[in-house]
Amino acid sequence: MEGCKMTSAYNLLDDSNEFLNEFKDVKPLKQDNNFHTSQSKFTLAKQLKREAIESDYNQAKNYLSTEEVIPIDPYDHIMFKQSGIQNGVYKNLRRGKYTINSVLNIQNTQFEQARHNVFNTILNSHFKGDRTILIKHGLGLHSKPYPGLLKSYINKWLRQIPEVIAFHTALPNHGGNSSVYVLIKKNQQQKSHNRELYYSK
Repeated sequence: MEGCKMTSAYNLLDDSNEFLNEFKDVKPLKQDNNFHTSQSKFTLAKQLKREAIESDYNQAKNYLSTEEVIPIDPYDHIMFKQSGIQNGVYKNLRRGKYTINSVLNIQNTQFEQARHNVFNTILNSHFKGDRTILIKHGLGLHSKPYPGLLKSYINKWLRQIPEVIAFHTALPNHGGNSSVYVLIKKNQQQKSHNRELYYSK
């Protein structure tokens, strides 16, 4: 039965890749007074279908753990940095020095939806080149089966994502113990750009 599930997931990934490749060059049509309504509906339908495929694709490869974790006290700080990350970079992150490119709020969100949102947001942010995001997970004082449920899983999930190179509980003005700064590594395009700048000097 497990083999069937894995085969199904791989098939979904292959189909998704083929679909995404097929539509990667699709661009919105220029406005035309005569065909504006029909073309807009056509373009919107393609966009919605693409988003649905991308969502299924990401969900199929979502490896974030659903197993039990060690509970984190709602008022405790959570922190992590990959080996090799400069202390100065990490210091700037925990001091809130970096511009926050986007905010994800998963407070009062169901577990599976929170897991889905965290995974997709991190991967999409890395793809777009966003370096710093703020995740609002809440304190979860009344969450079940124990307080700080989502915070405890955030502490584990972020460590499982290779694109996350560091995270730290936010400053009070950004939510304090109910939020976390997340630093995302540069994508390939950003790395290539940096190499070009370096070798051009």
